Amino acid sequence: MPPTSEPHPPGATLTWAGCWRGARAILPVLPPVFVFGIAFGIAARGVGLEGWVAALMSMAVFAGAAQFAVLDLWTSPVPWLPLLVATFAINARHILLGASLRALCQGLSPWKVYGAMTLLSDLNWAALIAAERKGERDLGYLVGGGLLMWATWVSATVIGAVAGGLTLDDVKTYALDLVLVAFFATTLVGLRRGRVDDLPWLVAGLAAMGAVWFLPPNWHVMVGGLAGGVAGLIRDELKRP
Repeated sequence: MPPTSEPHPPGATLTWAGCWRGARAILPVLPPVFVFGIAFGIAARGVGLEGWVAALMSMAVFAGAAQFAVLDLWTSPVPWLPLLVATFAINARHILLGASLRALCQGLSPWKVYGAMTLLSDLNWAALIAAERKGERDLGYLVGGGLLMWATWVSATVIGAVAGGLTLDDVKTYALDLVLVAFFATTLVGLRRGRVDDLPWLVAGLAAMGAVWFLPPNWHVMVGGLAGGVAGLIRDELKRP
């Protein structure tokens, strides 16, 4: 993606330098992404998907949690409606992630913004948010990290699909599906700004747990995110003079 050249408000940039900074920043998270990708490739073969189909899914979808959810539902014939509902419920959090980056997108051309958002994931979003607090204002930071993660995810899927030999239950038995969950938890701790975050996080966690118990599978992600966002909004409004 080329550097931006058209006029834009201060702070709204997308440059090669930003891409390079984002790629370097994401390097420490690539090992768990690689392991998770191998686990997906193995699990995909375990439910009967051809290796090239698993690789194509990782190239086009680039959403680990949603891809694993698809494997849970993959039968013959494919239940398209439950599959679409499940993937929407899991990936709806990207609406919130994208909204949080609005200030970094203002003034950029639509193709740059939408192109960058195709590479949006939890990890490069978290890296950009942490960098933004230190003064980073380049959307290329998201793009560089996303491209490196995408390449790692796809290549790991191919390796896992070629290896094969395990089922989805085996992946869960060896806790390979928990690799990124553990990493997300440690990333979240690093993003905590102090007591100001405690209430929204608590509300989000409780809402997600309630959704796991009382709602259909996979809706807990969106419910937790929305509940935490509303709690944060109410907190900020109550603090206004």
